[in-house]
Amino acid sequence: MLFGEKLRKRRKALKMSQLELAQRAGLGINTISNYEKGHTYPQNREIYIVLAEILMTDPNYLRNENELNALESVSPTGDVSASDNLLSLSKIVFSSDELTKEEKSAIFRSIHEIFWENITK
Repeated sequence: MLFGEKLRKRRKALKMSQLELAQRAGLGINTISNYEKGHTYPQNREIYIVLAEILMTDPNYLRNENELNALESVSPTGDVSASDNLLSLSKIVFSSDELTKEEKSAIFRSIHEIFWENITK
């Protein structure tokens, strides 16, 4: 999946408009639109970090065009399986006091949607 597709998917999963994402990221709405359409990519690596924080995801997920690479980047040693990484990250996210219940619910719904979108593949 390409950067723009991932950006749009995460934004919609969090029920966020392009305008809201643009404002929170300090970017123009046309910039977000162009990212999502695949017309442009962030020129500054920091933009990936800002967008990832707002969209509650890993910057490597947004940067990497290959899903497997994004998972492997969480554990570069490769000695832990992707599913173990996902479970560990889930425990950290859901036990954190930094997120509200609404944010945790949004994450859970996104995981649930991803599961059901891919279970038949």
